[in-house]
Amino acid sequence: MGGAVPASAPGGTATPLRIVARVHAMPPEHNAGAEHMLVAMLRPLAARGHEVEVWLSRYSRAREEYEYRGIRVVPLEARLDFGAAVRRADVLVSHLECVPSTAALTRGFGKPLVVICHNTHRPTFRNMAGGGTALAVYNSLWMQAEAELFFAEYPRGVRPGAELVVRPPVVAADYATKPGKAITLVNCCEAKGGRVFEALARRMPDQQFLAVRGAYGEQILPDLPNVEIVEHVDGQDMRERVYGRTKVLLMPSSYESWGRAGAEALASGIPVVAHPTPGLCESLGEAGIFVDRTDVDGYEAVLRKLLAPAEYRLASKRAKARSLELDPTVELAAWCDAVEGLTR
Repeated sequence: MGGAVPASAPGGTATPLRIVARVHAMPPEHNAGAEHMLVAMLRPLAARGHEVEVWLSRYSRAREEYEYRGIRVVPLEARLDFGAAVRRADVLVSHLECVPSTAALTRGFGKPLVVICHNTHRPTFRNMAGGGTALAVYNSLWMQAEAELFFAEYPRGVRPGAELVVRPPVVAADYATKPGKAITLVNCCEAKGGRVFEALARRMPDQQFLAVRGAYGEQILPDLPNVEIVEHVDGQDMRERVYGRTKVLLMPSSYESWGRAGAEALASGIPVVAHPTPGLCESLGEAGIFVDRTDVDGYEAVLRKLLAPAEYRLASKRAKARSLELDPTVELAAWCDAVEGLTR
């Protein structure tokens, strides 16, 4: 999957910027929504002519620098001069656990820091509020609202210099395919709905189920004749190995700030049956089929209703319509403009 980069709005700086991201892990070894959101946001910056590189903070199997979808990745063991990379950078980008250490370095070198927020947990906002964040990026409107509540309750925190909402960018052409026949769960840990998936597979032996091993969490992988287990999948291969084999995607997650897998599935018109977290309600919109994760009977009833061809066609039509609404072109252009504006 080569993957088209959405065209950005005209603009850009006269001189290419040196943009350095510091994160704990990257594909293809580690495939989770946060990492693929980061990749999707860095690619259009590279397409505008900026020099973009990602430095890893954790040990991995990679020993040498490599390229992932046009982005240069520097593993922990490949080079030991991250501090020098920060000094030479024009803009720093970080997320999750790497924010505090990256912020300390950016303050020391006087560089602008961009923090990408992937969840509404208090440490996310508190780390950003430590001072020095030039731009905060929220992955949803509800996350932005939660940040507002945090700063109202934490008046001593230093607000970011600027804020922007960028929904996890999913280029539909990268994922669109003809749906398959399986009922699928991506990341079979308990928090993502592994127990619900197992219960449904036992209740519905007449249906095919696809269990995709996740990047984190203890995996619940049922040993049942109607369940096929797919090992950890690189994001570039999701279309062929997962969505091309999926009829319905399950997302009975206890928490999702957005839910990238759901947006990816929508591109193929795959209905998504999900627990109504605020993030999933915002991302799936009227295309979502929402059932509380404690209601296994409800999940089974919905899945059996989707077996009716006419019902499935209507749900698939809603999914494709929502995918069109989530086109990331405008938001990615605004993102690139915002990053370039940090050096003016």
